[in-house]
Amino acid sequence: MNETILTQGLAELGLTDDDARDRLGRYVAAIESWNPAYGLVGASGDELIVKHILDSLAPIALLDRLLSEADRERERGTGPSLVDLGTGAGLPGIPLAIERPGIAVTLLDRMTRRIRFLEAMRSELALVNVDIVEEQVERAKGRYDIVTFRAFRPFERKLFKRVFSVCSPGGFVVAYKGKAERARSELAEIEGLYSSVDILPIKVPFLDDERCAVVMRPARR
Repeated sequence: MNETILTQGLAELGLTDDDARDRLGRYVAAIESWNPAYGLVGASGDELIVKHILDSLAPIALLDRLLSEADRERERGTGPSLVDLGTGAGLPGIPLAIERPGIAVTLLDRMTRRIRFLEAMRSELALVNVDIVEEQVERAKGRYDIVTFRAFRPFERKLFKRVFSVCSPGGFVVAYKGKAERARSELAEIEGLYSSVDILPIKVPFLDDERCAVVMRPARR
């Protein structure tokens, strides 16, 4: 693992906590160790750090702002919450949970082998703010301030009805996407499920490829 790329990339995102950087490094090493048998991600080395770890953390300032907005409508006595749907190897949920320990993060995935890896990471990295759910996205339950995912493409109406149903009334659905033009073309499929939408550019350190975040509020029901 190239620790310099990880350290510099985190610094570009304003993330300089030494303990968080150490745990992210251990997380990267674990993915590479488990990957041959579990097929967690299709990348290794610098590509793993840039396209998965830094990519997961690139919109963290945006997520902070959205959680602050959601806080105004959150029930009294509850803390900020985020669910990562179809999390796979824990991306973006685990990097976000490491950097933001005050957020209750739920990792949802349907595959038992991935769940085993996630449970091992929760223990090894002492992620006390992480809950793990083995379930299909179509059967997801609960209410969360932020509902996020990196793996869904393209947007599909039946699936997104469930996605929006687990978003709290004051919360946001945040989709990690590539090109903004393509993301914009997919929105027609889920029109009516959201009351507002913004497509915001996201800069990933050391990555030239276009990235954006599609931020949606659920339609009032």
